Amino acid sequence: MSAVSSRFIQVASKTVSRAPRSVNAGLVACAPLRIVQQQRVVGPQVVRDTSMNHPLRTSVHMRSYSSRPADAVMSVRPKVTLATLRKLYKRGEPITVMTAHDFPTGTLVDKAGIDMTLVGDSLAMVALGHTSTSEITIDEMLHHCRAVARGTRSSFLVADMAFGTYETSPDQAVTNAVRMMKEGKVEAVKLEGGKEMAPTIARLTQVGIPVLGHIGLTPQRQASLGGYKVQGKTVAKAKAMIEDAIALQQAGCYAIVLEAVPEPVARHITDILSIPTIGIGAGAGCSGQVLVQQDMLGLYGQVPRFCKTYRSLADDIVGALREFSADVKSRAFPAAEHCYPMPQEELKRFMNMVHEQKEDEHKGASASVGHA
Repeated sequence: MSAVSSRFIQVASKTVSRAPRSVNAGLVACAPLRIVQQQRVVGPQVVRDTSMNHPLRTSVHMRSYSSRPADAVMSVRPKVTLATLRKLYKRGEPITVMTAHDFPTGTLVDKAGIDMTLVGDSLAMVALGHTSTSEITIDEMLHHCRAVARGTRSSFLVADMAFGTYETSPDQAVTNAVRMMKEGKVEAVKLEGGKEMAPTIARLTQVGIPVLGHIGLTPQRQASLGGYKVQGKTVAKAKAMIEDAIALQQAGCYAIVLEAVPEPVARHITDILSIPTIGIGAGAGCSGQVLVQQDMLGLYGQVPRFCKTYRSLADDIVGALREFSADVKSRAFPAAEHCYPMPQEELKRFMNMVHEQKEDEHKGASASVGHA
């Protein structure tokens, strides 16, 4: 969820498509309809494709008022669906998952070819500055989901359900999950909990809402767990976690996140399930891996033990900001190449106008002194 300053040019297209639906071990394959909306634009030109191949497609070509890289949200890879994830799992290819919290971070994840984008409630801490994930509200999650969705064209999009929006009853969960799907524009929801959540997950999947489970360390419940600690370190707790995983699979989860779990336990759970496991601090034996974007980019000083920091961008970003400040103070920025010119004839007329205005002001001031 790192902030990226540039905005983007995009060609928005609305295509009506029908895709076969299938159910396989809790996976519901579908091709969602997404309309990418352009903001802050001038001069839209609507071009209708009336060919037999695309009788219902309308492309809107727009000129941007602000700087937006031309390749934003323009993806050439096929859309990742639940069926795609199932194929990756069946052939033993690890599934990649990364968090995003706004349009630019969502665009970057999509552009990198990540299989699944997670709008995680971790954004409460890494993007909004809260002390725990349980503080974020559903309206805040919806706001961030919509932003990420605008930048996501190929990656499968899933989002966390906020703490307090699904625990009371299956009906509550369905109501709020529908909001996440309709208003948040996501394709699946993630919720935390073990076998006690099975009835809720079953209800969600029955009404066509794909669910990503989450067991092990469940951050929304960290207070009751005694903090952010590894789970399943004893035989008894490992056995309970295995029972949770089986219950979630039977309830219809299309995959399960295993967080902060000893590698042997996570590997065994992965072996006995027929759906993917996504590890975060659960070792290399899982079906896929997920990290928080800010952690792996090194935007904060301290990261969990399980996180690999692929870049240390904090120093680079702070350095760039300091250079900007120094350039402004020294008037080195903006330079000529950053300024807009004026046609020579118009510039000459403009300077004459300014000169005349100054002369008029001088005459007016002199007249005032004379009257005094």
